[in-house]
Amino acid sequence: MGSNSVVDMIQASSKVHFSGFHVNGHVNGLEQKAVSKETISASGEIQRQPFVIGVAGGAASGKTTVCDMIIQQLHDQRVVLINQDSFYHSLTEEELARVHEYNFDHPDAFDTDHLLSCMEKLRQGEAVDIPKYDCKTYKSSVFRRVNPTDVIILEGILLFHDPRVRRLMNMKIFVCTDSDVRLERRIRRDTVENGRDIGTVLDQYSKFVKPAFDDFILPTKKYADIIIPRGGDNHVAVDLIVQHICTKLGQHDLCKIYPNLYVIHSTFQIRGMHTLIRDAQTTKHDFVFYSDRLIRLVVEHGLGHLPFTEKQVITPTGCVYSGVDFCKRLCGVSVIRSGESMENALRACCKGIKIGKILIHREGDNGQQLIYEKLPNDISERHVLLLDPILGTGNSAVEAINLLISKGVPEGNIVFLNLISAPQGVHVVCKKFPRIKIVTSEIDDGLNEEFRVIPGMGELWIHPPSYPLQLLPKLSNESSLTLLVFPFKRPQVLGNSFDKVFLATPKSNHVCFCRQIRR
Repeated sequence: MGSNSVVDMIQASSKVHFSGFHVNGHVNGLEQKAVSKETISASGEIQRQPFVIGVAGGAASGKTTVCDMIIQQLHDQRVVLINQDSFYHSLTEEELARVHEYNFDHPDAFDTDHLLSCMEKLRQGEAVDIPKYDCKTYKSSVFRRVNPTDVIILEGILLFHDPRVRRLMNMKIFVCTDSDVRLERRIRRDTVENGRDIGTVLDQYSKFVKPAFDDFILPTKKYADIIIPRGGDNHVAVDLIVQHICTKLGQHDLCKIYPNLYVIHSTFQIRGMHTLIRDAQTTKHDFVFYSDRLIRLVVEHGLGHLPFTEKQVITPTGCVYSGVDFCKRLCGVSVIRSGESMENALRACCKGIKIGKILIHREGDNGQQLIYEKLPNDISERHVLLLDPILGTGNSAVEAINLLISKGVPEGNIVFLNLISAPQGVHVVCKKFPRIKIVTSEIDDGLNEEFRVIPGMGELWIHPPSYPLQLLPKLSNESSLTLLVFPFKRPQVLGNSFDKVFLATPKSNHVCFCRQIRR
């Protein structure tokens, strides 16, 4: 550790607090940007990501019927249906001469790259031209214009075969229908609609369709989120799917991408409290009161994601009540400084809970991180509530989570609680730790050039944030600082005018920096 590193750290800590460190203008190795590319268009407008549904299954299994039922019930949403059949390769003259020997059920029969290109443009808010494949001429001669919509339904027999296509989907549905029923439907469709001979249809089915189903289509059933037996005849399943889609459409776009991200349900009460704590003219007392209320709601919501066990008790009336028992092995970990502002709410919800501390800061300009930690000895056996009210770049959160994992805490045992989040931070944390749960009250627009969350709420921390007592020798050399040593474990608040006043608490082995709560 360099001789000036601790002093530099404390001086930096007295300035603006960012929920993430950044070295040489970089965030996670990427160039500094004020806006996330994934959520912002080239014109600077925020793009709403479409909800993509993939519907796969064998030929004539009822996929189109299911898609039509979903579209009809989503009448208040803009929905577009894109069929994988539109992306068949046009046959050459040589292939046309032997068309009955061409396998239309093989993955190579589809122009998957063209499908991916069209989907990427739609996700970026651009209109695309989708080809219309003619099953009689076996060519794509005309196109139809498709505009960006709220919901995109992809339908096709081999949609789940290519992992690149699977990654585009927010929901994957597999329609499962008996093979005899599918064969009967295929004979009727190909003879009546496409004008084919029944003998040719049966020959193609036995030679290509059935083997392709067994080799390529049926194995992709394991990738489905939902399996619908009997296809369009299963009205109950379709109704439940539509209800789930409507719920997802009401969520933030990031919640559709990351199932481990939870945003508490927004009400007028919550919006009103956000308005108060974000207002630069709000008094300190109102800010503290309403931020504590919001933080407690976040903590309560986070506790709901912990495991519970069933428990029966006898009520005063002598009756049996079947309920649940709270998780016993639980602790909190606050990221100094701002994380300590959430400790009171956690203590109010969980009596006698153990709370650890983590201090993360940049050391000099070489990118190394100075980390101080004081955690429960048995933290590896506990569920951990990680506390940091503002998730900005996500870098500090990643370092804190890495530290917890290095202490033996399973990733799935960590619940990250914060008041507001920037999309950039959510992407960083959720991609690196897909099993961790993030609970927040609101997702803001992004980060500005100074890595502040916008619109944001200013800086949030509680008095007094604590640092290890080992820093005292470094601090005592600062002529502008005054050291006040108190004999009690937790120093009292001396007021808001004590800029650059440090309170040393020998019994707790911490030195505390007393400063105004906000701004």
